[in-house]
Amino acid sequence: MADLLIAILFILGISVAGFKLKSLTLGGAAAAVFTGISIYAGFGYPGLILLGVFFGSSSLWSKYKRNQKASVEEMLVKGDQRDAVQVFANGGAASLLSILYAFFPFEGGFAVYSAAIAAANADTWASEIGTLSRKKPRMIFSLKQVEKGTSGAVSVLGTAAAAAGSGLIALCAYAVFDLEPMEFYLIFLIGFAGNLIDTFLGAAVQVQFQCPACGKTTEKKMHCDTEGEKIGGFLDNDAVNFTAILGAALLVFLFY
Repeated sequence: MADLLIAILFILGISVAGFKLKSLTLGGAAAAVFTGISIYAGFGYPGLILLGVFFGSSSLWSKYKRNQKASVEEMLVKGDQRDAVQVFANGGAASLLSILYAFFPFEGGFAVYSAAIAAANADTWASEIGTLSRKKPRMIFSLKQVEKGTSGAVSVLGTAAAAAGSGLIALCAYAVFDLEPMEFYLIFLIGFAGNLIDTFLGAAVQVQFQCPACGKTTEKKMHCDTEGEKIGGFLDNDAVNFTAILGAALLVFLFY
């Protein structure tokens, strides 16, 4: 009981800190508490450590050189302050896996959970660091140069950041869960693959609008105080993130 109380207080403290630092909205902080408690139920303190590394590093990168990202944020529906939907989009798959594992432990559970966090971290690092690239990214299918922040676009810097983000979580998982070397490489590769899945989905099915006033293609339905024209896709960014992260976790589950 004492361990549970300490864990809850720790989760509350981190969530409140995220709210105070404007990394989370009030709803996002509440969602973070639920996510943390569910992960503790399945994977204990090691699971919370991975979640903390993801949340801490992604929040840091979202604040880093924020002024240089202003033009990119203009194209996005949401900013760097995560709301409840964004928290569940990035941590919802891990929460579901944790709850499932708490009631029905399955082989490779630690690696499956770690892959979900690795995929979330890889995608976040790719987005936050990739936008700082001096060169414009290219669409993953056509290789056509597009504006920074365009869904489905890739850059060398963003791809390297995704690999680093996945590698960090894989290394932490290897340490806290006492995994085998093979599992380290599996988490690293599948976490990176999760970012690629997100990119493919972003290019193929993520909803996009064209602003009739300025002609820009954005994720926003409203731009320049004008309703945009839908030009493709049917999933928003949060749905794409959740699907990609869950897909990465399922790949590891199928491996086992």
